[in-house]
Amino acid sequence: MTDAPASLNFFFEQSELDEKRTESLVSEALSGMDDGEIYLESTQSESFSYDDGRLKAASFDSSQGFGLRAVADESTGYAHSNELSEAAIKRAADTVRAVKSGHDGSMSLAPARTNKQLYTDENPLGGISFDRKVKLLEEIDEYARAQDDRIRQVSASILGSWQAVEIIRADGHRVRDIRPLVRLNVSVVLGEGDRQEAGNEGAGGRQSYDFLFDEAHWQAQVNEAIRQANVNLESVDAPAGEMTVVLGPGWPGVLLHEAVGHGLEGDFNRKKTSAFAGLMGERVAAPGITVVDDGTIDSRRGSLSVDDEGTPTERTVLIEDGILKGYMQDRLNARLMGMTPTGNGRRQSFAHAPMPRMTNTFMMAGDKDPAEILASVDDGLYAVNFGGGQVDITSGKFVFSCTEAYRVRGGKIAEPVKGATLIGSGPEVLKHVSMIGNDLKLDNGVGTCGKGGQTVPAGVGQPTLKIDGLTVGGTAG
Repeated sequence: MTDAPASLNFFFEQSELDEKRTESLVSEALSGMDDGEIYLESTQSESFSYDDGRLKAASFDSSQGFGLRAVADESTGYAHSNELSEAAIKRAADTVRAVKSGHDGSMSLAPARTNKQLYTDENPLGGISFDRKVKLLEEIDEYARAQDDRIRQVSASILGSWQAVEIIRADGHRVRDIRPLVRLNVSVVLGEGDRQEAGNEGAGGRQSYDFLFDEAHWQAQVNEAIRQANVNLESVDAPAGEMTVVLGPGWPGVLLHEAVGHGLEGDFNRKKTSAFAGLMGERVAAPGITVVDDGTIDSRRGSLSVDDEGTPTERTVLIEDGILKGYMQDRLNARLMGMTPTGNGRRQSFAHAPMPRMTNTFMMAGDKDPAEILASVDDGLYAVNFGGGQVDITSGKFVFSCTEAYRVRGGKIAEPVKGATLIGSGPEVLKHVSMIGNDLKLDNGVGTCGKGGQTVPAGVGQPTLKIDGLTVGGTAG
């Protein structure tokens, strides 16, 4: 935010840095550049892990530092340090100015300002005691074991972080933001004889710990993990071949995120390495499909009041009614492509330069009742949850494993199956969507996205979808 709480001034109150001198050093370092900034960051994080009836690990970490970036045409100079001092900034300036090399650019205009705050500025790490956090994990363990005498293992974890950032540009433009993030994970293993199966569930977002400590909320996560494990205990080997596939709402949007979302990021399209490069304004999906990236949803895991370049996030329409309408852009790629930044410049920490990344990426709802979609499938697969996957951004080809899936026969959900994988191409899958549900759902706030060696929190979502003719890899003989 631009009007952040005064507590953010600790970058200058708790270090030897002087505000005016820092602004001057940044201005000197970026003279003649096309873009750039200094990114100041302070982060506190903690985690608690409970397993086999006892606390297995507890940690607390804090870090601070800066990253100084200079951009000259397509070249980027980046230097970072965990030392907040004038001397460290001077050393960084000497490094990043190497990209100038005779270039005489004109600094791009600063981002627009915003006063919109999408999440609390409360530090979640300090509101609840260490003992109470451990007690919650004990309660989760006890509650889970009381639900089913076949439970062989219960694992639970709490993760929280509080990040403060300040971005200063060469013209003195300054942006500040405070970012909380919490997450609860629950995993159970059920066993019958020699067979064991797991179930996993979690929840999180940019809020305080309070909603995770609500009894009804955490019990719902435990119950869902147990339900998944029960389903997996009943599962049989998955079939293989080309068939109709119905994707459930919510978390299955991770397939859209990986197989389509990354291909709509600005850098891949500027470099023409995306399957969607050069297709702006053309049909890339079936009619009715609208995909958006929206970093402005209150308290969501992938949301940001401003991105890591200081640009306010926004709701970016990527595909509208099947037509490619836009890309997710940071400042560098937007400038080089003659487009407008969309608030998607993100970085893992001060030690990383920003790049175009997703926030909350999802497909909008259609007009079909989910029951109608399933009833239309004579023989196929209903995929409800996904685990890991692999994607080739250039071609859009993907392989995703299903952690919960069912056969569909005669329009009705039949037996659960295990070992199913979905194989296909993101751009091609979008063209074979024949029915779109009216039940858009976002994930529970547990997603993490990797790109270029950096990880950032992200959100996914979608309604129920019917895909005609998708290849399924199975384990049935």
